Amino acid sequence: MAGQISPTRSALLASKASLKTATGGADLLKRKRDALIGEFFALVKDALAAREQLGGVSKGAYTSLFGAKAWDSPEAVESLSLAGSGDYAVDMQIESIYGVKVPRINVPERGRQVNFSPINVGARTIQAATDFGGVMEAIVKVAATETKLRRIGEEIKKTSRRVNALEQVVIPGIQGDIRFIRGVLDQREREESFRLKKIKAKLERDKEEKNVQAGQHGTAAD
Repeated sequence: MAGQISPTRSALLASKASLKTATGGADLLKRKRDALIGEFFALVKDALAAREQLGGVSKGAYTSLFGAKAWDSPEAVESLSLAGSGDYAVDMQIESIYGVKVPRINVPERGRQVNFSPINVGARTIQAATDFGGVMEAIVKVAATETKLRRIGEEIKKTSRRVNALEQVVIPGIQGDIRFIRGVLDQREREESFRLKKIKAKLERDKEEKNVQAGQHGTAAD
């Protein structure tokens, strides 16, 4: 960039202002990255807990399913699964975490009423259906948590790239411009100082010569 910038005092002031802006921007981005990293690790704990919960309820649900098939017959269980509704509504909103848009999913409480007649359905089959409702809730929680985790992780990478670009490319480039301009201005100042000294020395020599000439004329007149 040094070859493309005019080495003037106004350009030096502009480069200093750009350096201040770039340095401040890098500091802000690093603070944002640090905050996102803290949020990321907190979400990692939530994600692991959600996964653990999913594993627990899934194990219990499949145990109930095997028991239902054994006691109530596979046909009864399949018949009940076909009678259930395929809809599962969740309340999803978008929230911002340090500028990152992430989903916030609220899992509604399951209704106590069943959408089938339990008269000809065994207790173990009903229990299996209830347990798999818990599995669905756990899956939604895992999906919501891991979606947040993924988006925050992507934002951390993006922010880190911006910080690296500022610290490794932009800021060193501006600092190089400042050194270039200062070098040129210092050289000009030295040249100007040298020129002024020469002029001053010449003026002093001229003055001395005039004084000598004036003294000689005075002596001749006497």
